[in-house]
Amino acid sequence: MATAAPMPLRLPVLADVVPGARVRDAVLVTGAALLTAVLAQVSVPVAGSPVPITGQTLAVVLTAAALGPARGVAGQALYVLLGAVGLPFYSDASSGFDVVVGATGGYLLGFLPAALLIGLAARQGHDRRVTRALPLFLAGQLVIFAVGVPWLAVAAGLSPAQALDAGFYPFIVGGVVKAAIAGLLLPAAWRLVGTGRPGASD
Repeated sequence: MATAAPMPLRLPVLADVVPGARVRDAVLVTGAALLTAVLAQVSVPVAGSPVPITGQTLAVVLTAAALGPARGVAGQALYVLLGAVGLPFYSDASSGFDVVVGATGGYLLGFLPAALLIGLAARQGHDRRVTRALPLFLAGQLVIFAVGVPWLAVAAGLSPAQALDAGFYPFIVGGVVKAAIAGLLLPAAWRLVGTGRPGASD
């Protein structure tokens, strides 16, 4: 009687279909940072809040799922670093260490654990079906808010309620939209390349 082959413990992510491990990884990590920088310029100010609605979190979700945990985190760390040293990578082409330690800095730093969570889940195949990808990408964005909102409260001297009003509630609809976009794109990409192959490097 035939039995089903066991599933690999570490499934490949989309980046693993690209050959040439070291050069590939360097290019992909740099690409993740650049994509985040580009989507950061898609910025809509929110009245009464120092935090704008941007495309950054969409980039975090997409790159973390596509690259896996190590490369996804590395891409976001590179993005934060390049912006901190002066490249105009943050929203509205801002930059500098003062942004990282300022009111919105918690959201930037929240990209790192969010990328880790999403990348680890992608290693288990949770980015391959819309029904799994959508809640994963929502959870990833919640991680960003879990870091960013308390940071905003401390940095701007806001009460918890004020921090939620300024740094969370206005972004719920946008977060759902971005999760839906990513939740459709990633499974569609997997359908184009197939289910991948074992032997992941990240």
